[in-house]
Amino acid sequence: MEQAAEPRRAIVVAGPTCSGKSALALDLARRLGGTVINADSMQVYRELRVLTARPTSAEEATAPHALYGVRPAALPGSVAWWRAAALEAMAGAAVPILCGGTGLYFQALATGLADVPDPGEPARAEARALLESLGPAALHARLSAADPATAARLRPTDRQRIARAWEVWRGTGRGLAAWQAASPAPSGWRFLTILLDPPRPDLRAAIAARFAAMLANGAVAEARALADLELDPALPAMRAHGVPELMAYLRGELVLAEAVRRAVLAIGQYTKRQATWFRHHHIADPNHTHIICARCSDKTQFSESLEHSLLTFLNTRLDRPASRG
Repeated sequence: MEQAAEPRRAIVVAGPTCSGKSALALDLARRLGGTVINADSMQVYRELRVLTARPTSAEEATAPHALYGVRPAALPGSVAWWRAAALEAMAGAAVPILCGGTGLYFQALATGLADVPDPGEPARAEARALLESLGPAALHARLSAADPATAARLRPTDRQRIARAWEVWRGTGRGLAAWQAASPAPSGWRFLTILLDPPRPDLRAAIAARFAAMLANGAVAEARALADLELDPALPAMRAHGVPELMAYLRGELVLAEAVRRAVLAIGQYTKRQATWFRHHHIADPNHTHIICARCSDKTQFSESLEHSLLTFLNTRLDRPASRG
């Protein structure tokens, strides 16, 4: 009997916003001849290079990158779309290196995704109209009565996911949680996870410094160009870090300093939720997970011991060796 082929391995570089995932993933891609594949739900939007801290053109030129800036802000991304696109990119990569902080993307990739039927345009239109007229909290309350299992998973302020849950319930007659409980198809890949989990003070300082750099590199102009498109405010791209606050500044509702303060605060709160998610969800088993309790802004910041432990982790689990830089 012919023996089944071993599943291919992919590297996951995960962690909260501003932990240095992109720098580490790029370094690994150079060492391994790999492809960096975006696993961040906002870096897919082409209009948001600065505000989502996408890799620069110079960085993209030093190693292959995939799924960065590939979708217009007017066309919302979805977990299903990303998973299909990521699997296609992985299949063509010598060493796939998935990089991002969107836990739901990694979960869908590792464990599969339930096949939720299209709820139809009438259900989508109803969800949008209710969201606009009632607001997210009131629609969440209605969802709690109709589909309590799904509502319990959602924050009352999460406009997009509340609307999505409502349209699925209305259009299919079955709650999103029930659909997701169906047995998903496995991806056919095995994962090595490198999780960045830096100390909170380091992360807070990095968030503030990054946002200041974004302002210097044209973040306000980028927000203005996005506002000029007059898109639906419920679209995911309109809620990217810094976008709501800078748009409020552009409308004259906030002074710039206050907009920056609120944006930095919101990003810090988001990183707490990301860190919590990664501590409670496992993309790979513990033996194939390497945790680094530090930021990585560039490879020179890694101590020799940290670099040695990372390379040992990879070299004992990959077919090809990861060399020192």
